[in-house]
Amino acid sequence: MFILVIPSIDILNGKTVRVVQGIAELNVLEYGNDPSEMAAIWRTENAKMIHVVDFDGFKYHSDTNLEIISEICSSVIIPVEYSGGIRSYQDAKKIFSTGVARITIATLIVENPFEFEKILDNFGPKKVVASLDVIENEIVISGRKVKTGISPVQLALQLKAKGIERFLVTDVMKNGTIGGPNIELTKSIAEATGCKVTHSGGVRNKDELMDLQALVPIGVDSVIIGRALYENRFPCQILWRIAETGLFN
Repeated sequence: MFILVIPSIDILNGKTVRVVQGIAELNVLEYGNDPSEMAAIWRTENAKMIHVVDFDGFKYHSDTNLEIISEICSSVIIPVEYSGGIRSYQDAKKIFSTGVARITIATLIVENPFEFEKILDNFGPKKVVASLDVIENEIVISGRKVKTGISPVQLALQLKAKGIERFLVTDVMKNGTIGGPNIELTKSIAEATGCKVTHSGGVRNKDELMDLQALVPIGVDSVIIGRALYENRFPCQILWRIAETGLFN
């Protein structure tokens, strides 16, 4: 089995961007005005799933990008995973109405576990992913700005007991920096829980992708990659880019 590479589309003010460390107040790199077109490109390049991050949802609890999310879901025939500051069951219901296949939840897990459990109970563990954002082995929430003092392994084990089957693990300091992945963090969650794990953050080349591939037997079955894909850091992308030239003109 090969690890699944999931391209990330970060949306801020309706544009495709890459937000360094997942914090919109830091450096924001723009990669185009049309997230739907970007989704179509990734599908053309044989993506089997797309991860969408709605930073307007994160920052302002805004619905401004819902139409774009819906357009992405209808423009590709592959599952779309959504991350965007879901704060209630109604938020989750509204997001699922756009056509997304799976949502990730982080802050709500800590701030309102009863509401989180309501979402999990109603939509099930195939559609709800627990997102673990980590700085120096500590869970952070609220746009990755608030430290909780909670160990990621401790929280993961508690969530497994509640029925969670998949974790999205992000070392915030690596995210969007092209600084190399924190493989040990991801490995620790997979080994402790026995659940499926998606790695996020820091992957910059095929060798690091192969390092994650080695973790497939323990449950690390997928990796979200953003900046490295947008900046063509994988050799095969040169051929892809030539093939797609003029595709959407």
